[in-house]
Amino acid sequence: MNTKKLLAGGLSALMSVALLAGCSGGSASTDTTGGGESETPTDVTLTVWAPTEDLGENESGWLFKELNAFKEAHPEWNLTFKTGVCSEGDAGTMVPQDAEAAADVYLFANDQIPKLLDAGGLAELGGSTVEDIKARNGSTTLNYVTYNGGIYGVPFTTNTWFMYYDKRVYSEDDVKSLDTMLEKGVVSFPLTNSWYIASFFLGNGCTMFGPNGDDNDAGIDFGGEKGTQVANYLVDLVANKNFKNDADGVGIAGLGDGSVNAMFSGSWDYQNVVNALGEENTGVAVLPTFTINGEQKQMLSFGGVKAIGVNPNSKAMEQAVALASFLGSTQAQQDHFDMRDTVPTDTTIKVEGNDMVAVQNAVIEKTSFPQPFVEGMGNYWTPAQTFGENLVQGTITHDNAAEKIEETNKLLNSSTVD
Repeated sequence: MNTKKLLAGGLSALMSVALLAGCSGGSASTDTTGGGESETPTDVTLTVWAPTEDLGENESGWLFKELNAFKEAHPEWNLTFKTGVCSEGDAGTMVPQDAEAAADVYLFANDQIPKLLDAGGLAELGGSTVEDIKARNGSTTLNYVTYNGGIYGVPFTTNTWFMYYDKRVYSEDDVKSLDTMLEKGVVSFPLTNSWYIASFFLGNGCTMFGPNGDDNDAGIDFGGEKGTQVANYLVDLVANKNFKNDADGVGIAGLGDGSVNAMFSGSWDYQNVVNALGEENTGVAVLPTFTINGEQKQMLSFGGVKAIGVNPNSKAMEQAVALASFLGSTQAQQDHFDMRDTVPTDTTIKVEGNDMVAVQNAVIEKTSFPQPFVEGMGNYWTPAQTFGENLVQGTITHDNAAEKIEETNKLLNSSTVD
């Protein structure tokens, strides 16, 4: 997943804004069509967690725009909002620390659903909220927020990555092949990031929890002949003079000074890339192929969604569900796109002529693998990252590639790894 570090000083700091305790439960089927005005509005306080980019400076971000609009839409409630900083990728860590004290409403990545449910921190949605979600989202999006038959979270953007490139260096034909790109320019790729490195293994036919990523008992198979082939390919990739590992902003900085000509990231980096290259030079493309034993293999990125979740421990469930639905509404998604280039899941929003949106949607539909949210996925992240780090450091070579990938594959399937 794309994990952006929590900027607040841990759960205690976030909880200084609100300590919530209340009834437990896992279902929220409140009708969110709104209520009539009353002479005395009900006092309601809601705590909301979101990434720092959505908060903005001096409350200028997308979240505050939507909170103000929600308040105007509901004069029957005397609403007070308290906010904390928590990225979608960190919600699965922060909420389980103390689900009863966590935010009423928060943003999260869909692969965290089982962990959030186990912690008692995520409510199943129902009623008109679910009807609205189904009416505005396609089947792929719905699958990403569905778990054991229930819908958990209001989706607001697809979650995957693709390729940015400098049009002055590469043609539209060039970017179809990673090998061609490495011959003509410098490519930066986050090989030490476990959310990205899987693309090569999946592209060569290795598996994660079965063909659809939903069979926990099937485990991860990055070993054997296919895994060894990928390990050897990556040894050569690291050794290529036109390859740079993308860590600590190497890709963006390199695009800006010309030392990098292509990088891999998601919609969150679109404006950064445009600032580095200039809009006229910014190219966006689906993932390229790579070559193993003379055969073209298609890179496959993880695919998922980000969603708005409701804490079942909230003291104001009706309002919390209504706010979650509002934050994932058509207008809120349009605002999110306008303010942050956040690609909407809402199929009623037409973003015509935007290459980045078209590419992200194409990746989700054609070159992505559903990011597993089975229990065993928790064992994947650290060993995969370590394998990438060892590649970049040069401790994995052609002589030991087969041995190292088998060792890593055992760790990927070990219940002792967090």
